[in-house]
Amino acid sequence: MLNLWDRLLGAFSVDMGIDLGTANTLVTVRGEGIVLNEPSVVAVKKGTNEIAAGGTAVGWAAKDMLGKTPGHIEAIRPMKDGVIADFEITEAMLRYFIRKVHNQRSFVRPRMVIAIPSGITQVERRAVINSAERAGARKVYLVSEPLAAAIGVGLPITEPTGCMICDIGGGTTEVAVISLAGIVHSESVRVAGDEADEAIIAHLRKHYDLLIGEQSAERIKVAIGSAYPLRKEMSMEVKGRDLQHGLPRKVVVTSEEIRDALTEPLFHIMSAIKATLEDTPPELSADLVDLGIVLAGGGSLIRGIDRVISEQTGLPVRVAKDPLTAVARGTQIFLENLTSFRSMLSASED
Repeated sequence: MLNLWDRLLGAFSVDMGIDLGTANTLVTVRGEGIVLNEPSVVAVKKGTNEIAAGGTAVGWAAKDMLGKTPGHIEAIRPMKDGVIADFEITEAMLRYFIRKVHNQRSFVRPRMVIAIPSGITQVERRAVINSAERAGARKVYLVSEPLAAAIGVGLPITEPTGCMICDIGGGTTEVAVISLAGIVHSESVRVAGDEADEAIIAHLRKHYDLLIGEQSAERIKVAIGSAYPLRKEMSMEVKGRDLQHGLPRKVVVTSEEIRDALTEPLFHIMSAIKATLEDTPPELSADLVDLGIVLAGGGSLIRGIDRVISEQTGLPVRVAKDPLTAVARGTQIFLENLTSFRSMLSASED
């Protein structure tokens, strides 16, 4: 059980659940829900870890600068493939978000439940805890992203029934079969939304000699990206830099060619799903025939991805309601039930 002192402090602190994602960071507060949803981007003065714009160039303000900064400012995404790539910048980003949420509402440092990929190493887990503690956390609890996503979308993870979640985020895809409050088998692959964007960039470079940035690739993916043939195919105008002449140019791309570009990252995601199913015990496999697979994360919004997975696995597949916030909602549920769910969490030292 949580000790009495920790529970007493908890009554006076603004405890937080955090989905520390590669693309976006979401923060929930106990009793309030999601209070912050911003890109995991920080703009710093080049050669330093000093946040630009007077310490406010974090989140949306920094994402607007991606690919557009002058020479003395650099926009950085400190998370890569679901883990911390830049320790100090991640710490600064967390501190900014904590301060923004805390807003001097409490004099007690908060407890935090942070969702992490199931496949990260002990060193990477320690880096998350250290960053959160140095950013102002009193105590840090880590929960596996598949567990957080599953409970966030309402799956019966504590029952003796097999349920399956596939969380396609920005940096990682997490696939897991869960039963009796534990992960029976999981696969974590560092292929997700970022790799889809990179595939689109590579396609425009190869077929049109056109160089585009990450934000343009993301807009294309959202606007016309698909995993399955559409009833009515789409097209859009794309602007970038001509690689042969170095001049600005625009081209028109179609949903068919973007679908072809997304084939490889979707293949890796599909392989992770199949590998998980192959290692699932037969009794739980029987449950999945009826319950199927639930998709969460931003990648689940790619048109037709549920249909492709259903056709290749033979299982019913559905996209969760509000899939972008599934993990964050799960961290809040864990936060509000620390005592009963503590066996599913790993905690920093008291």
